Formats: sequence, C-alpha cells, structure tokens
Amino acid sequence: MAVIEARGLSLDFPYYHIGARSLKKRLMGRSRLHKDPSNRIVVTALRDLNFRIGTGERVALVGPNGAGKTTLLRTFAGVYEPVAGSLTVTGQIGALIDVAAGMDLDSTGRENVRLRGLYRGLTDAECDLLAEEVAEFAALGDFFDVPIRTFSAGMSVRLAFAMATALQPQVLLMDEWFLAGDAAFMARAEERLARLVGGADIMVVATHDYAVVRRWCNRAIRLEGGTVVADGPVEAVLADLEATG
Repeated sequence: MAVIEARGLSLDFPYYHIGARSLKKRLMGRSRLHKDPSNRIVVTALRDLNFRIGTGERVALVGPNGAGKTTLLRTFAGVYEPVAGSLTVTGQIGALIDVAAGMDLDSTGRENVRLRGLYRGLTDAECDLLAEEVAEFAALGDFFDVPIRTFSAGMSVRLAFAMATALQPQVLLMDEWFLAGDAAFMARAEERLARLVGGADIMVVATHDYAVVRRWCNRAIRLEGGTVVADGPVEAVLADLEATG
C-alpha cells in the first residue's frame, strides 16, 4: 500500500549571496530567513508540514510562485532531505519533475534508458525492449543514439516523458513541465498519461493550471511561503484561491 506521510516536515536552504551587513540585518527580519545552528543564514523552504496521502488520492499542490510546490515534490522524490520532522514515502516512485533528473548528459538516449531499466531491476532483454518502446514513443529518430546534451529542449522533454511513463510507478510525482511538449506530442501523450495516472496508487502534481487540477485530482493542498494554508477537496480549495485572486 502506497503512503506519503509528513510530520513536522521542514526544509532549509543556505542563503549564500547575502554580503553587506546592513542587507543581512534587513533581510533577517523576514519570517523565512533565520540562522541555523551553524550560524549560517538560511531560507526556510518548507515549514512544519503535516499531512497524509493514501492510496487512491490524486493530489494537486497549488499556490503562487515560490510557495514551495516543486521543492515539496523534490523532497518526496528524495532529492532534498528534511532538516526537521519526518517524511515517509512507501511505494515505488516515478517522478516527472526535472527533465534532466537522473540522466547522464554524456550518454545517449538509449544508454540512459538502459541505465534506468537496470536501476529498476530489469534484465538486459527487458532493457532492450524498454529502449525500443521509449524510442518509438519519443520519436527522436537517429538522435536516440547520440548524447542527450545535444538535444533541443523539446527533444529532452519527449525523452524524459517517454522514460518516466514507460514503467508504471506506485507513487507518481509530476511538475507542470510535462505540459511543455508541442501540441502534436501532447496529443499522443494524452492516453499514455491517463494510463499512468490511473495505474498509480498515489499521484501528486504541482501546477498553476486549475483545469489540470479539476481534471486529474480529488484533493488539493495549497502552499504559501512554504506552509500549508489549505488542504481539502479540489473545489473548496480552488474556490478560495480564485476568490482571493
């Protein structure tokens, strides 16, 4: 059974670019900046989050830019480690968060797919089949066998999407970059995405697009300043957001 549970979850980032003493003094008055036990100035990205997401839930993370939506997704994925509290994620994770996440830019598309398959415990034969399936869907042609650092942004999105959706996860994490493909590609991706969302035990998506929230989700968590300010049914949370502009 897949579960995501946060208890007092907090995350800080060191703030390295504060130089002048007067600027430090001025900024330290803001609620998200403080000193950690090592006397470094840090910005609080997430603060004292408490929630539980269970099997069958499709959760939207909503809120303004800088609210902490993508940071929270990356924390779920294990990219960031909390500085306080605890986070439990049970279930195999599939993440559509960062186009380049987990990719070796000096390796080819095919090599990256094989590495992903081996990491997931597939055999060599299964990795070969996976690579062919990804190649067909991403439609990269000969570029599938050249280093991905040569890819355009659109090609990188197509490869990342194809890789991330080729294997069904129990916990699906998505940032809104997955909507950044060209229209023709996204039309082809629609059925694949619906299958992936439907097959996941848990889905969490960070987005500003309320149409996406209403279509895919049954719960919304609203973040502001790294804290949860609302958590409940989609329409209730979005109604308050839309009312406040």
